[in-house]
Amino acid sequence: MSKKVILLANLGSPDSTQTSDVRKYLREFLMDERVIDIPKVPRWLLVNGIIAPFRAPKSGAKYKSIWTDEGSPLIVLTEKLTRKVQEHSGMPTYMCMRYGNPTPEAALSQIAEEHPDVEEVVLFPLYPHYAMSSYETAVEHVKNSWEKGPWKFQLKVIAPYYNYPGYVKALAETIKPHVEADYDHLLFSYHGVPERHILKGDITGNHCLKSDDCCQKESPAHQKCYRHQVFETTRLVAEYLQIPSEKYSVSFQSRLGSDRWLGPATADVLEVFPTQGITKLLVITPAFVSDCLETLEEIKIEGRETFLEAGGESFTAIPCLNLNDEWVETIVELVR
Repeated sequence: MSKKVILLANLGSPDSTQTSDVRKYLREFLMDERVIDIPKVPRWLLVNGIIAPFRAPKSGAKYKSIWTDEGSPLIVLTEKLTRKVQEHSGMPTYMCMRYGNPTPEAALSQIAEEHPDVEEVVLFPLYPHYAMSSYETAVEHVKNSWEKGPWKFQLKVIAPYYNYPGYVKALAETIKPHVEADYDHLLFSYHGVPERHILKGDITGNHCLKSDDCCQKESPAHQKCYRHQVFETTRLVAEYLQIPSEKYSVSFQSRLGSDRWLGPATADVLEVFPTQGITKLLVITPAFVSDCLETLEEIKIEGRETFLEAGGESFTAIPCLNLNDEWVETIVELVR
């Protein structure tokens, strides 16, 4: 059997909550052509002249609200997940980040140094769904470092697993105790993307967003369609938990800029729900497998405040998969 090493890839985090570190992180993140997909010069002017300078202090304050004694929640959780996957798989396991540290180059160098006999590195993107601004950019970033390096090992990439039974079961089981209690509605809040990203990813060139039910019509476009994939995850989880259609819905969070994004926006539905008689709300964020700024601050803090101020009575932000045993087993199954 060939010598395998697992490499987990997550989003990343600033090195600290200091404005300088947050600014540096934002610049790297937003200069990614798969995140803000406009020509390089206007992107540079937008990011370095407007967004990063003004957003860094505000983002720093948000990071401070969730930062732990151990550091960034996303980094700490990914470190712990890395150790747990190694324990369960019996294979050396490492981690890298798309933005910030540790970089793919640093991780690949460490793998080569500590395992000179490695034949294959299996890259496991910690993104269940395909999106150019998450899964795709993380994979291409690692591939780029691998192609430029002196590595003798092969690189294998795990495909999106949004509909993989183990992932669906792990996600559903984290939700199950909450839907067995008293609640009015379960909201699946996914990270948003601009509609143009969906159109760019349409490998048929003539399917995505062409009809209201395009995500339900079978098409090769679904291979790279984030919208279809999040709807499919939602459908499978709801089916597993036997939740009636009127008791759950999908929304999209974390918008940036004024372009047309996938909707409805999470912030908007949180304000409207209480007027519709939904006062006991559960929120799950399946696009994220590790709790981070977007789940802990945007949903658990800001989202809760929005919902309660609008007249809601109870708001439960269900944790991400994090270190869930079934989730760990799913990673191991997919890697093997």
